[in-house]
Amino acid sequence: MTHSRLKMLGLTMACLAVLAGCSGFKNTRLDPEAMRVKGGREARANPADGSLLDAFRGGRETVKVNRFLWTASLEVLNFLPIEAADPFTGVISTGFGVPPGGGQAYRATVLISDPALDARSLKVALQTQRGPVDAATTRAVEDAILNRARQLRIQAGRF
Repeated sequence: MTHSRLKMLGLTMACLAVLAGCSGFKNTRLDPEAMRVKGGREARANPADGSLLDAFRGGRETVKVNRFLWTASLEVLNFLPIEAADPFTGVISTGFGVPPGGGQAYRATVLISDPALDARSLKVALQTQRGPVDAATTRAVEDAILNRARQLRIQAGRF
C-alpha cells in the first residue's frame, strides 16, 4: 500500500515539475515574420535532388501556394492561435480563439491548394466547440481572406 502511494507521489511530483517548466514560455511572443512566405510560389521538389534514402522516406508532396492567400489567411485569422502552418502543403491549422467583439470560440483549418489568386484555391473549415459552423459564416471568412489577398496583391504591384 505504501509502495503504491510512493509511486503516486513520485508521479505527481514529476508532473508538477513538468508543469512548472512550462511557465518559462509564458512571456514568449510569436514572430509574425516567421510565418510569412517570402519567396513567392514554392517550387516542386526535384526528385533528382537529395539522397538515395529520400526515395524510401515517402517524400513530402509539395503544393504551389499563393503567397498573398497565405499571408491574408494569417492576417485575417490572427486572433486564433496557430497550431500548425505548413507552406509546402498549404495547410494552416489553428486552435480555439474568440474573435474581437465576439463571444463564440472558433477554430479554423485553411487549405490553399493552388497558386492562383481565386476562390477555388482557398478552402476554409470553421468549427465551434459544439461542431461545424454554418456555410454563411465560413463563406464570410473566405471572402475576408480573398479581399485581403487582393489588397496585398495590389500593394505588391506598386513596388
